[in-house]
Amino acid sequence: MRKNVEVFDYAGHICKALKKGVLLTTASDDKVNTMTIGWGTLGIEWNKPVFVAYVRESRYTRQMLRENPEFTVNIPLGEGDSRILSHCGKVSGRDADKIADLGLTLVPSEKVSVPGLKELPLTVECKVIYQKEQDLNVLPEAVLDRFYPAVNDEGFRDYHIAFYGEIVNSYIAEE
Repeated sequence: MRKNVEVFDYAGHICKALKKGVLLTTASDDKVNTMTIGWGTLGIEWNKPVFVAYVRESRYTRQMLRENPEFTVNIPLGEGDSRILSHCGKVSGRDADKIADLGLTLVPSEKVSVPGLKELPLTVECKVIYQKEQDLNVLPEAVLDRFYPAVNDEGFRDYHIAFYGEIVNSYIAEE
């Protein structure tokens, strides 16, 4: 069961939860993956409600978003389970099935092909309407040093891509 809600009624809660981490869930080829994110923006862009999620180029989630440009943002109500956020922030979906590892319960979404998660019941359903790679040439040196210090052998820094997801539905998964 679910209770549809107005996402902006929960804007303060979502922004506070982001500081501790929320989950970004993707799905492709019958596989569901989720990862912890701590950066995100809730707002209005082009007269549409949007959630902007930031995903590094190297992440498995990035690959899944290429294959299926839809996602859900899953937010705990109350304290949440730090074990879930920790595991989903450390383990790659390339190497493990985090949903099965944690025994998470998938909740079918109404308007996107990506499920929500009952254990993080506030769910925002999004369809990617725009994406933008960061231009490392214009970021301040302090930002580069703090968030993008590693350069691989090819001189590549693992930057973020901003995924603008139009919010097409939001709900609370209930018992």
